[in-house]
Amino acid sequence: MNYEEIKYKLNNVYFINGTAYAGKSTIVKMISDRLGLYFCGENYNLDKVLRKVKPKEYPNLCYFKTMKSWEEYVSRTPEEYDAWITGGQVEITPFEIEDLIELSKNQRVVVDTNIPVDILHKISDYNHVAILLSPQCMSVDEFFNRKDPDKLFILDQIMKTENPELNLENFKKCIKKVNSLEHYNDFLNSGFKCFIRKENSNLEDRYNQIIKHFKLL
Repeated sequence: MNYEEIKYKLNNVYFINGTAYAGKSTIVKMISDRLGLYFCGENYNLDKVLRKVKPKEYPNLCYFKTMKSWEEYVSRTPEEYDAWITGGQVEITPFEIEDLIELSKNQRVVVDTNIPVDILHKISDYNHVAILLSPQCMSVDEFFNRKDPDKLFILDQIMKTENPELNLENFKKCIKKVNSLEHYNDFLNSGFKCFIRKENSNLEDRYNQIIKHFKLL
């Protein structure tokens, strides 16, 4: 299937991408609840994909199957961590496209996606993609402050390592790398419309701006 055919089949899909803590999941849920679009949260299809893939072909997606310990996970270098995140996004993209084509056959869909922006340019249109951004400091400072079970689990694993202080500092550097200015600028200069979260920004205003951009009004 070529990109033009994929774009045609994804005409009912609205993509929201961007940085951490920019409000992506919140906005996706608001659009779904208020306008009746089918809701796809971040990593909505991950469990299904993980049942299909093998480590040899999909090493990043299968990392949790092959890692030796949680200490290995939290002690990787920032460069290794960033490459793993980016690699996983690339590996899961064909599966996500396949699922979204099926889900959107007879309904409109809004998705919190990690599909790379260069691929989004090939499979979607300007008014079907919104990029949500937040300051880098927010992504790093807030990582362990939320009552998110997954993040609290990681913090617990860090505390169990031989050198928790060193590993905590290293893991924060990993989060900083994933949310680097370079990645931020890649989104900002992607050619898609960006919505930037500020300390005093109003969620309702951003919601209204995004649905206007999507022409869902």
